Amino acid sequence: MEEHEENITRIMIGEKEVILIGTAHVSKASAEQVREVIERENPDSVCVELDEQRYQSIIDGNQWKNTDIFQIIKQKKATLLLMNLAISSFQKRMAEQFGIKAGQEMMQGIESAEETGAELVLADRNIQLTFARIWGNLGFKGKAKLMLSLFAGIFSKETITEEELEKMKQQDMLDAMLEDFTENFPKLKKPLIDERDQYLAEKIRTAPGDKVVAVLGAAHVPGITKEVHHEHDLEALKERPKKSPWPKIIGWAIPIFIIALIAVTFSMNPEAGTQQTLSWVLWNGIVSAIGATAAWAHPLAILTAFIAAPITSLNPMIAAGWFAGFVQAYIKRPNVADFESLSDDVTSVKGFWNNKATRVLLVIALTNIGSSLGTFIGGADVIRLFLENL
Repeated sequence: MEEHEENITRIMIGEKEVILIGTAHVSKASAEQVREVIERENPDSVCVELDEQRYQSIIDGNQWKNTDIFQIIKQKKATLLLMNLAISSFQKRMAEQFGIKAGQEMMQGIESAEETGAELVLADRNIQLTFARIWGNLGFKGKAKLMLSLFAGIFSKETITEEELEKMKQQDMLDAMLEDFTENFPKLKKPLIDERDQYLAEKIRTAPGDKVVAVLGAAHVPGITKEVHHEHDLEALKERPKKSPWPKIIGWAIPIFIIALIAVTFSMNPEAGTQQTLSWVLWNGIVSAIGATAAWAHPLAILTAFIAAPITSLNPMIAAGWFAGFVQAYIKRPNVADFESLSDDVTSVKGFWNNKATRVLLVIALTNIGSSLGTFIGGADVIRLFLENL
């Protein structure tokens, strides 16, 4: 049995009553409604759309102080962190527009659970796992399109009214949004929406007690309303996607092919082989250095990008951006103040480039983009010189 009120869905699963509150993550009215519903219903459990990592970030305002930028580079998490910052910056801008904190409805859910004595259930899947499953479902073109869209969102100055924001919680608006979402990024809907609906539904279904209140982003309510009546394997939903062997095969095939062409050209015409080698080094080094320069990297980081790119392009296990990023972080190491101001700085172009922490991430990302472009251009020139000497 299901009953619908404004932004609230009541579901009976046997003897258990589940109350879903569909919220807009930066809406003041949503936060107030969460408090009112939990106080009125006095549930046994309160489920919130958070994982342990995001829960800790909410209760620990000093989380960034402990960030080790070198560990982020070593663990290859620079891209994931950029995605996370891009998403959170959009929410923060919207929250600032309405004079509230991003995620205030989740904070209210946590506080109200404590005040009423309800058991708090962190119901969402680990954010890094979700990002990994999103990233694993996208090809090169899809990844590039997603990153461009995210960064366009960071720097967009578009504003919306709170009335428009509240309309986003209506069923017909949600259907239109999801339809548009799947049209632009069809491979993202499954890990970002469908799988999380199943994960959230199972955590809500198995939450302790006979009455459960769940605080959720409105986009998840229709899916959870359907999925909460079924059992779901949480372990299967937490599996990291198996990596296709083809990227690694192609990654090794390209440098082997390039080295083979240069070697054959050297055997036919040493002068042409030397020209091929020089072309490979210059195209890789220069375009990679241009990427580092675009990130306002330190001159030594730019030089590192130039030197590393021709070598790393021949080894898919390493990337020029990591080396340039290490040098940038060593010379211009982010301090506590940089991490404390991170959430504010990422809301503007100037702040994104001026903050030492995001500067390191930009150096890594743009150097790697430059190195990739240099590989294609340099590789094409190597092939051209080979064909000319047949």
